[in-house]
Amino acid sequence: MSKPEASTPRERYRAQVREEIKKHAWEQIATAGASALSLNAIAKRIGMSGPALYRYFASRDELITELIRDAYRSLADTFRARAEAGAGLDGLAHALRAWALDDPQRYFLVYGTPVPGYHAPEDTTRITSEIMAVLLDACAAEQPPAAPPSPLETHLAGHRDWAGQHPAPPSALRRALAFWTRLHGVLSLELAGHFTGMGFDPARLYTAEAEAVAGH
Repeated sequence: MSKPEASTPRERYRAQVREEIKKHAWEQIATAGASALSLNAIAKRIGMSGPALYRYFASRDELITELIRDAYRSLADTFRARAEAGAGLDGLAHALRAWALDDPQRYFLVYGTPVPGYHAPEDTTRITSEIMAVLLDACAAEQPPAAPPSPLETHLAGHRDWAGQHPAPPSALRRALAFWTRLHGVLSLELAGHFTGMGFDPARLYTAEAEAVAGH
C-alpha cells in the first residue's frame, strides 16, 4: 500500500525528514537494539538539535510505534500481494521467510523480545489482524478432508478472539496457529544464529515445516 504523497513543499520536507530519522533509527537498532534507541543521538547524526527533532517525533515511543507500523504494514502488503497472485499456504510461508531475511532487525522489532517499557497502541493490532486474515483465508481455502475435531479445535471454537470476525472453522484456526507458531519458531532461531555450526540448511528445515503445516 503506497503512502499518500505530501501536497505542499513543507509537507514534503517534513515527510523527508521523518524518513531520514527512521533510517537512522533502524541503524541504531541494528547496532544496539531497540531498547537503546536515542532521539538525541539521531539528532546529532543528522545535524539537528534535540528539541528540533522532537517536532517530528514527540518521544522515543512514538518513533518506535512508527517503525512497528511500517514493519507490520510491509508484511501485510506482502501477504496480500502474494494472496492476490494466487499463493496458498506454501506461497505465504516462503513470502514470510523472504520478508524476514530481507531485514532481520525489522523482523525482531515486531516478533522478537518486547522493548522494555514500551506499549504498542491499538492501531498496530488492526494491521496484524490484516496479516492474520490473509492467513486464515488460505487455511480455510485449503481445508483437509473432514475429520472429528481435535481437542485443540474444540477449544479454539470458543476461544477465537485472536481471529477477529473471521468466519474460519476451528480446523482452519488450528492450521493458522500451527503455521504462525512453527514457522516463526524456525525463523526466530535461524535469524538469531542458533543454527550456526549445526551443519544443516535452515531453508530445508523451514520448507519441511511449511509443507507439514500445509498438509503436503
